Amino acid sequence: MKNRFTATLMCSALVSLVAAGLAYADPIGRYECSIVGIGSPEPLGDRAGHGLLSYQFSCYGVDGVLKGAVYSAVHVSEWDGPKGNFLLAGGVHRGAGGFAVTEMMEGAASVIMKDGKPAGAIGSGKAVFKLGSGSLAALSGKVANFTSKTTGANRFDLEFAD
Repeated sequence: MKNRFTATLMCSALVSLVAAGLAYADPIGRYECSIVGIGSPEPLGDRAGHGLLSYQFSCYGVDGVLKGAVYSAVHVSEWDGPKGNFLLAGGVHRGAGGFAVTEMMEGAASVIMKDGKPAGAIGSGKAVFKLGSGSLAALSGKVANFTSKTTGANRFDLEFAD
């Protein structure tokens, strides 16, 4: 009986923490993205596992203020084995009657392993909306958190939240 009570209490506390955390992260929008061309790492040659990854990507807004918008962007990151740091990332959001420009100020990513093999990557960091106009004017100057997660071959989800 005591174990059941403890388990109930722990679950209730966990649900409360998750709900409180969600209350602080107001979603701005979520995109479904595709890498344009091939994003493949290039070895830097100074040590094993050290490389540069660069690619262009295009996204379609599926949720939030960015629903229906198209995001065209570029990504450059330095990788040291399974860990990556964003060096340059950002682009232009084009929505009905508005534009916004995002610069990822900082970010990191790591490789997801499945059955001992790389199966994708997850990333997160901070971005600033450097410009917003028209229907996206409210985003101008806003600093947001972003997360990304691989959803398939050359595909990933990208979410912006307060």
